[in-house]
Amino acid sequence: MTTALAVRDFVAAFVLLNAVIAVVTYVTLLERKFAARMQSRIGPYRVGPHGLLQPIADALKLMMKEDVVPATSDRWVFNLAPLVFLIPCVLIFATIPFAPGLGLADLNIGVLFFLAVSALEIVGLFMAGWGSNNKYALLSAMRAVNQIISYDLPFIFAALIPVVLGGTLRLGGIVEAQRGLWFVAYPLLGQLGFLAYLVAMIAAENRVPFDILEAESELVAGFRVEYSGMKFALIQLAEYAHVIGTSYLGALLFLGGWLGPGPAWLGLIWLSLKALAVFLLVTWVRWSFVRIRVDQILGISWKLLLPATLSLLLVAAAVVAYSGGARGA
Repeated sequence: MTTALAVRDFVAAFVLLNAVIAVVTYVTLLERKFAARMQSRIGPYRVGPHGLLQPIADALKLMMKEDVVPATSDRWVFNLAPLVFLIPCVLIFATIPFAPGLGLADLNIGVLFFLAVSALEIVGLFMAGWGSNNKYALLSAMRAVNQIISYDLPFIFAALIPVVLGGTLRLGGIVEAQRGLWFVAYPLLGQLGFLAYLVAMIAAENRVPFDILEAESELVAGFRVEYSGMKFALIQLAEYAHVIGTSYLGALLFLGGWLGPGPAWLGLIWLSLKALAVFLLVTWVRWSFVRIRVDQILGISWKLLLPATLSLLLVAAAVVAYSGGARGA
């Protein structure tokens, strides 16, 4: 019996991992097409019908490229960094329930697990900058560590608002607490909390206008500047997997997760569409605004987002206490 459960869990994890890789591969194409339409361009179009085979061509190209390791780099740290960066970004999907009973593990501390594991990407990121022995890569890594740590606190506080309103850390429980009223529609708290979540998410993902870690005019490709071939592909895979994972988390926390009209089997489709909406909103911001200065980036976090999200969290706790209990309790 134990062996059968282990085999089942292994197969489920294998299927989920490959599904994540497939989704991430084609999300890159979606972003390129979306950005092209915003800028009145066509985007990738020649490889396959309407460019649908472009991600496969890109993957094959990266696999065939030479793996270059700088002579003065710390080889062990340099080579391990992409894997250390990738593993937390993929592991966050282990605790995401895609529908009732569909997911590897809907943990009782699911939100806490997600937030804790997703923050580990910073270790691989700094390893990449340090191991490259390149001043531009190291400066980029130090900027990224500074920025991610600054925005992790507002991100956590914003994510905890639905936890307080739902009365549980289990993601499935938070979704069920939104029956009849998604938390994004909760008067004032929901809208401000979701807005704070989006801003903190964009900054934590190092996306425009918060992409100071690579700032092409001064740091070229940032902490990944010395990477090529499959190592570069793993870093890109990790970055997109992380932003997709946080999009799913936002859909679960604020947008009702799999709840929607129609039969229960549509739950996976509803959740995916909501996560896609969050991702496209982040992408729209990326291709619409310009980069801001590093002092402005840190000022937004420490002077605005941190006190705002902490205040919203305290207000949510007061509302729950005054109303006699959380919605999911």
